[in-house]
Amino acid sequence: MKIFADGADIESMRHALDTYKVDGFTTNPSLMVKAGVEDYFDFAQRAVSEFNPLPISFEVFADEFDEMYEQAMKLSGLSGNVYVKVPVTNTKGISSCELLRSLSGDGVKVNVTAVFTLEQVKDVYEAIDHNTPSVVSIFAGRIADTLIDPEPIIQHAAQICKATNCEVLWASARELINIYHAYRNGCDIITLSHNILQKLDLKDKDLQEYSLETVKMFFQDALSVGYSL
Repeated sequence: MKIFADGADIESMRHALDTYKVDGFTTNPSLMVKAGVEDYFDFAQRAVSEFNPLPISFEVFADEFDEMYEQAMKLSGLSGNVYVKVPVTNTKGISSCELLRSLSGDGVKVNVTAVFTLEQVKDVYEAIDHNTPSVVSIFAGRIADTLIDPEPIIQHAAQICKATNCEVLWASARELINIYHAYRNGCDIITLSHNILQKLDLKDKDLQEYSLETVKMFFQDALSVGYSL
């Protein structure tokens, strides 16, 4: 299973590659805003130049499908390692399957994002051209936020997409152990934010030592503000 870094800060992306040897990158407009990106296309060009040939996903941000198509073609044209993130619906809730059919049929590698249900997975799978590589990003973390277990959805999606050019991605990871959850359910990719990637440094840490460090942290924090009872 591949691990991608999720973010839109070049320095953090470079750190993720150098330190954690990630296999690729995912971005989205919200992450770009958070990172202070002002020129979308300039950022995309710089990221492609920096990280080629690793796969990297950039998302369209139009709401009309004809504009999405134009944006997708422009982004795809940057490099062969670019995947274009297309939301599973527009803001009106209209399925993007016809757009996906057109884009993948034209050889654009799509990363279908904001997928939450198995029905959406099935619709996407039927729409895309399987001669063209694609990714289905299932927002497992957000599904779990609703107290619905995302693992059965992921598992069924992995079975649907098995042995094709369509990869299943575990998105919106909330904790490092999601790596194991994604792997055991057949995911091809998991994408992790920088703060979760950093927790890889804790792998196999002695729990007794970790306990003591935690106790010391509580003690020092109380001292630092002069609490008294």
